[in-house]
Amino acid sequence: MNISQEIRRKLLAYQKNEITEHFIYKKLARKISSPENRCILENIADDELRHYGEWRIHTQQDVAPNRLKIWKYYLISRIFGFTFGVKLMERGEEDAQESYEQLREVIPEAETIIQEESQHETALLQMLDEERLRYTGSMVLGLNDALVELTGALAGLTLALQNTKLVALTGSITGIAAALSMGASEYLSTKTEETAKKPLRASIYTGGTYLLTVLILILPYLVLTNYYLCLGCTLAGAVLIIALFNFYVSVAKDEPFRKRFLEMAGLSFGVAAFSFLMGFLIRKFLGVDI
Repeated sequence: MNISQEIRRKLLAYQKNEITEHFIYKKLARKISSPENRCILENIADDELRHYGEWRIHTQQDVAPNRLKIWKYYLISRIFGFTFGVKLMERGEEDAQESYEQLREVIPEAETIIQEESQHETALLQMLDEERLRYTGSMVLGLNDALVELTGALAGLTLALQNTKLVALTGSITGIAAALSMGASEYLSTKTEETAKKPLRASIYTGGTYLLTVLILILPYLVLTNYYLCLGCTLAGAVLIIALFNFYVSVAKDEPFRKRFLEMAGLSFGVAAFSFLMGFLIRKFLGVDI
């Protein structure tokens, strides 16, 4: 079949994408302990290789995979979980599927490839049995409480104490104590519930997430001297944490990003603003001058 140079260029790009994702899925499948999940990844990898071969029939040219992309998604999957990694990659395939639509009239095989690409996402949705996703609720609990409580506490302490070292000291003590308390509460709560979650792991996820958030929020007070600048950096850090975490959840669990982000950010900044005002009023009322 004679094809135009524009179609040929597109097919070569599709070939590169298919062979690259073939190697990504193959590489991930070797690291998956679950036989069911490994089988799904291997099947998808075989489909990607077959798609590559079908495009090659028309281009009559071999294409090398994108090694950088292979390692990129492999490392992302190893660090943040295979569900997040492959779903993030599948999001990029949506544009490719739209482009496939343009080839229907020129290449009959495009119809089959479109259907199989859409089935990949359905298959991947069945692969959510991953520990870190089972404990997302525990992580949300620790993250949300740390953001709401500590941003509020740091805002109030900043105006009340007006000393970065004192704010860091007070905030650290408060944050560490709260992290241990949250972890213990989650342990007892999970133990009384009839769930598949293990109480100790749930408490570690909750307390660990809380503690990590505390360290990030307090860090500006340990390295900077201007307490208003410290508060600004802390609030910016809170926004970044909320954005990154909600992006992770939105990709891995197919939940809306915007609504969750605005809700968590609104709660955190609402409490911070109220605490800042209370710190100002209490300081004036008590006549404290540090």
